[in-house]
Amino acid sequence: MSKELRQRIAQYGIRAKKGLGQNFLSDSEYVYRIVDAAELSSGDVVVEIGPGPATLTPHLAEAVGPEGKVLAIEVDESLRPLLTDLCREYPQVEILWQDALKVDYDAVTAPYRGDKPFALVANLPYYITTPIMMGLLEGRFNLSHMVIMVQKEVADRMLAQAGTKDYGALSVAVQYHCEVKLVTKVPPGAFIPPPKVSSAVVRLNRRRQPPVSVSDEKAFFRVVRAAFNQRRKTLLNALGGLGLEMTKMEMSERLARVGIDPGRRGETLNLDEFARATDALYR
Repeated sequence: MSKELRQRIAQYGIRAKKGLGQNFLSDSEYVYRIVDAAELSSGDVVVEIGPGPATLTPHLAEAVGPEGKVLAIEVDESLRPLLTDLCREYPQVEILWQDALKVDYDAVTAPYRGDKPFALVANLPYYITTPIMMGLLEGRFNLSHMVIMVQKEVADRMLAQAGTKDYGALSVAVQYHCEVKLVTKVPPGAFIPPPKVSSAVVRLNRRRQPPVSVSDEKAFFRVVRAAFNQRRKTLLNALGGLGLEMTKMEMSERLARVGIDPGRRGETLNLDEFARATDALYR
């Protein structure tokens, strides 16, 4: 633990709350790796979800400089004295005492960035990682990229390719919206208190256009969810849960016409094949 963080925690009597899924990053090596991966410049606007005892926040503030803005979103009121004092030291930092799942990220960043996109950095509580991720991806916010700390198992799923054990609906959703890169793995000992699992930092660059073309995006993700909801079933049987008004024979024929064997399992389909299957079933 850095000397500054140790002093801060002692001075303000900070304790990690299990109910909020708090594990405070304490190893400065990984702090620097996260900040470097964010590639922030003077004048940038960055959102930080869960600043905690401000392990990352001062480094983000220094990266964007006096002309930039750090909007840190926190729900733990016990951190208010510490973070209020931090804002006095770094005027470019502002704390939003809100639930990260309910924030309109475009609205809160707009006054500081004009038409420019914002970046996001977060050490996400593991129990709400997926809801926050999907909210950010599906919200169509003017977001350029994210650098996030997640459970290593979740990072593996984000990066997984078709046909592997980690590949699932989250893999498809993340890779549809973003280019994903592993920044670093993080051991439990880098946190206070140490979690029971390993973590990883990933960078997600928001795509301007999805890598595949689909006629109906909502239908695309309905097909993806149905395919993975019952992984042991064949694609034909799993997609029966979509409630489409067609027989299994007709569904089988439509899939075959676009080069997809209906006897395959959903976990073997890549994004392009999911797109073809969607168009075949919904057109």
